[in-house]
Amino acid sequence: MSKALRLSEKWFQRGLWLVALVFAAFLIGLGGTVVGDLPQVERTLGLDDFMEQPAATQLRDRLKADERAGREAQEALEQTRLRHRVAQANSRTASETFSNWLATRRATERADQDPELVERTRALDTLKAAERQALAALEAQQQKSLDASQGASRTRDKLGELERVAQDKLLSAIRAQELRVFLYRLALTLPLLVVAGWLFVKKRKGTYWPFVWGFILFALFAFFVELVPYLPSYGGYVRYIVGIVITVLVGRQAIVSLNRYLEKQKLAEQLPDAQRREELSYDTALTRLSKGVCPGCERAVDLKNTAIDFCPHCGIGLFDHCDVCSARKSAFAKFCHACGARGDRGAASPEMPVGMPASG
Repeated sequence: MSKALRLSEKWFQRGLWLVALVFAAFLIGLGGTVVGDLPQVERTLGLDDFMEQPAATQLRDRLKADERAGREAQEALEQTRLRHRVAQANSRTASETFSNWLATRRATERADQDPELVERTRALDTLKAAERQALAALEAQQQKSLDASQGASRTRDKLGELERVAQDKLLSAIRAQELRVFLYRLALTLPLLVVAGWLFVKKRKGTYWPFVWGFILFALFAFFVELVPYLPSYGGYVRYIVGIVITVLVGRQAIVSLNRYLEKQKLAEQLPDAQRREELSYDTALTRLSKGVCPGCERAVDLKNTAIDFCPHCGIGLFDHCDVCSARKSAFAKFCHACGARGDRGAASPEMPVGMPASG
C-alpha cells in the first residue's frame, strides 16, 4: 500500500479489494456452474452406438451359447476323466490280483482250478474293455470341450473385430464432441475476455473499479481454468501452436506498449519543468517518491542526498523552497511541512477519486 495514501484511505482500499475478490468469487462460482453444465448439451457416447447392432447381438448371443457349452463340456470332461481313472484303477487292481493268483496256480498245478482261471481271465478282459471304453469316452469329451473352446474363441475374435472398428469410430466422435464442448466454452469465455480487456483499458481507475477488477479476475480465471485445460491437443500440436500465437501477440503488444511509453517519456521530458510537475498526479508523484524513483522518468534517485534538488536523468524538479519560510520541501507537496503554507501546485493538481488504486 502506498505511503502517500491517508490511513483511512488505505483501509478503504483494502476493503474495496475485498469487495473485488468476493465479487470475483461469486462470478467464478456462477461461471463454473454454467461451464460445468455445458457437457450436458451433448449425449454421452458409448461403444454400442457405433457397432452393427444385429451382427453384434447375434455374436454376443452365440458367444454366450459357446461359453455355456464350453462350461458344460468341461464339467462333463471332469466326470468322464474321473470315470476313466476309476476304470484304470479297477483294471490295474484286477490285473495285479490275477497275476498273483496265476503264480499260485502254477506253483500248485491243480487241475480243478482251470474253470476259475477261465473266469478270472474273462473278468479281467471285461475290465480292460471298460477301461478302453472309458478312455474313448474321455477322448470324445475332450474333443467336445476343444470344439466349444475354439468356437467361443472364433466368436470372440469376430466380436472383437466389430468392437475395434466401433472403437475407432467412438474415439473420432469423442474428439469431435470434445471440440464442440471446447467451442461452447470458447463462445462463453471469449466475450468475457473482450469485455475484461475493455474494462481494464477504460474503467480500471473509475469510481466502481472494485467491480471492474472483480470481473477481470473472473475473466482470467475462466480463461486459464475453464478454457485452456480443455483445449484439444491433437498430439500437442494445437496447444503448442496456440501457445506460440498467444505469446507472439502478447509479446508484440508488450513491445509496442513499451516503445509507446518510452516515446511518451521522451516527449514529456522535453516539456517545461513546471508543466511536467502539474501533469503528474499528486498520489502518483508521492507513490513514486516513496519508492525512491523520479516521478517524471521513474529512474532511481538518491532522495536522501540533500544536495539533489533536480532529477539527474530528466531534470524535473524534485525539491524546492517554501516561499514563506524558505524551508526545503518536496516540489510535489501541496503544503510546506515547516510552516503549512500552501504550495504552488496546491490549486492546480486534481486529486483522484477516493478509493481508486494509485498508479505507478
